[in-house]
Amino acid sequence: MIQKKTNIQPSLRGFSSIGEVLSRFKKDEDKYISREFQKYGYDLAEELGDLKNKSLYIKLAKETPRGFLEAARNFVKDAYQVKSKPKLFMWKLSELRRAKLTQKRS
Repeated sequence: MIQKKTNIQPSLRGFSSIGEVLSRFKKDEDKYISREFQKYGYDLAEELGDLKNKSLYIKLAKETPRGFLEAARNFVKDAYQVKSKPKLFMWKLSELRRAKLTQKRS
């Protein structure tokens, strides 16, 4: 008796075709981001409208406690008619750091 192979798909269960994978691939989005802090820093730069300095925000996300960054970010979000969001963010971040240092000294 000769058996016919009618459907090849069951042996490839769980895999996607190359065409499907390529159609879902977003070339320009998240191209070089491999760590969580990189994504956070990039999103922060995008939110502040300062993509030309995204490396600064990625560095801050890596080295600065997340609570400080979130507090400064929320401060900028809540501010009304801000001329420069990046300047306000950096000012608030420095104020938070300064407050932490004075709290440690006391």
